[in-house]
Amino acid sequence: MKLPSVAIVGRANVGKSSLFNALCGERVAIVDPMPGVTRDRIVREVSVGGRVFELVDTGGVGMESAEQIVADVEMQIEIAIAQADLVLLVVDAQAGLQPLDDSITRRLRTAGKRVVVVANKAERPQDAAAATEFYKLGFGSPVPTAAVHRMGLQELTARILDNLPRAEEPSLRPEPLKVAIVGRRNVGKSTLINYLAGEPRVVVSELPGTTRDSVDVHIQIGSRHFVAIDTAGVRKKSQLALPVDFYSQVRTVQAILRADVVVHMIDATEPVTSVDKQLASDVLASYKPCIIALNKMDLVPKGLDGQYDQYLWCHLPALRFAPVVLTSALAGKNVLELLDVAQDLRRQGEVRVKTSELNAVVQEICARKRPDSTGSRPGNILYATQVGVLPPTVALFVNDSARITETYERYLANQLRSHLPYSQVPIRFVVRRRRPREKIGEQQ
Repeated sequence: MKLPSVAIVGRANVGKSSLFNALCGERVAIVDPMPGVTRDRIVREVSVGGRVFELVDTGGVGMESAEQIVADVEMQIEIAIAQADLVLLVVDAQAGLQPLDDSITRRLRTAGKRVVVVANKAERPQDAAAATEFYKLGFGSPVPTAAVHRMGLQELTARILDNLPRAEEPSLRPEPLKVAIVGRRNVGKSTLINYLAGEPRVVVSELPGTTRDSVDVHIQIGSRHFVAIDTAGVRKKSQLALPVDFYSQVRTVQAILRADVVVHMIDATEPVTSVDKQLASDVLASYKPCIIALNKMDLVPKGLDGQYDQYLWCHLPALRFAPVVLTSALAGKNVLELLDVAQDLRRQGEVRVKTSELNAVVQEICARKRPDSTGSRPGNILYATQVGVLPPTVALFVNDSARITETYERYLANQLRSHLPYSQVPIRFVVRRRRPREKIGEQQ
């Protein structure tokens, strides 16, 4: 059953994203005094008093910009209003009633939506008193809030719940697979999300840097439920000119950390760059399963498909184990296959190998190549056991932990992947020195 939807709308810079973050209880949307930061619909599930609803942040109505995306932002606002069960019309208590507030009010009346007016930035007693001016909008008494200080939220949430239909308890639903789509700017991430969603869910433009927030899009395909996380395009740190650019990069890293699987999208029409390589390092450091999606294959001359694996492995050797999918997000080529591969990677990450089987494989690997030695003392893995999943985590009991270098860990991981049923996911090692005469069972 679809959750009730609450859309936050209003002029630019009235504090919509601050209110969104305050109601979510975390910094989800980027907040910046520069107008036009929020462009897409940003959605989060919010639980209050045992009730759950979807909260939707939107861009500023009437946004002025030299960039050719204003119409797309307005379309996203219209979709959010059309799908909403309740609209929070956010106004500025300090600025007072503005002509654009009246214009938004007329749009909401035409849409026939339930509306709660939120008089934000009411930080002082005189601001709360001045908020009575917004009675003129005709939606009942406004709720004074100061979102950045979390003031007025209790009254607001009570008003929200009073105006929402009750929904089925969502805890009965299985947890969806979260897939983060990451990559450089303008490689087709938002186009991929919109193809999967079957609607213009996020703003797509040829202008680089259109997406700034990380946007969660819930996708239902048959009985399968996914959350696709669209992220801002990654670029060199030296090119982060504005605070909003920095926060966009931070949101991308956070999206990787909360994802189950990462799709690293690369433009097939351009060479692999240092940014692609740095992003690959970030994914590896997170120990998240990764798919390399080589996008825009519809623009590549025929006959070159088979050459890409070797090219990618040459430039991204640490991700050699990651599956490669050749896609065209615009044409929908192999887009659904990405989800199939993501589900398979999740299953691999959940595999737990018996200790006897794992030790047999480790001893075979060590027989071919042991850890580095110092002087007359050879490095040796005495015992191995899997202690976790997602990612598969292997504890190595060794005679000298200094001998298990990063290079040997990479070698060992590659060898384990070739012998065990998690051939395409990262493996994490926990290295412990086993003291003389210490029994494995005595390790805590």
